[in-house]
Amino acid sequence: MKNLSYHEARLNRTRHELWGFSDHWKLSELIIMPDSVDNSLHKCRLSYNDEIEVIKWEPYSPRTIRKIQRVYDDTVDYRYKYDDRDELNTLFAQRKDADEILIIKNGLVTDSFYCNVAFYNGDAWYTPNSPLLPGTQRAFLLESEKITEERISEDDLRNFSKIKLFNAMVDWENAVELGMESIV
Repeated sequence: MKNLSYHEARLNRTRHELWGFSDHWKLSELIIMPDSVDNSLHKCRLSYNDEIEVIKWEPYSPRTIRKIQRVYDDTVDYRYKYDDRDELNTLFAQRKDADEILIIKNGLVTDSFYCNVAFYNGDAWYTPNSPLLPGTQRAFLLESEKITEERISEDDLRNFSKIKLFNAMVDWENAVELGMESIV
């Protein structure tokens, strides 16, 4: 399992902030891959509150992204990785003929539907300091100094030449990379 320590840190932080728990769950002890999971890429979904409710393994196949639609919502909140994605689904439904969305909140760039984002200015990659969900791959990339956190407003997008979309299932080397003209 990739970046397990980052997933574990987020899980324990969420448990503490939402429910006041101070004990720490060790994912390596809680998640056991069933024999039914083959060698292909799989996503592990863990649903919990005070106890683990469901551990589900699903085959994963990356999405094809060619066009990104800007969408706007100043109240959307996805600080924690909720099972309930209704707010995000409503925004995704506004994508028109695009494959993905780029969410703008209070004039600031946040994330896409399933990914954190980074932008290239010709010298370095920058990720918004206003993500809806600070993902585990994002945390790893920040710590390894492949990306830098920056305040990025919608107006700042004109200063970049490329966008990359990444998440826990899509590492930096395999991230979707597009020219800024793909964002409408």
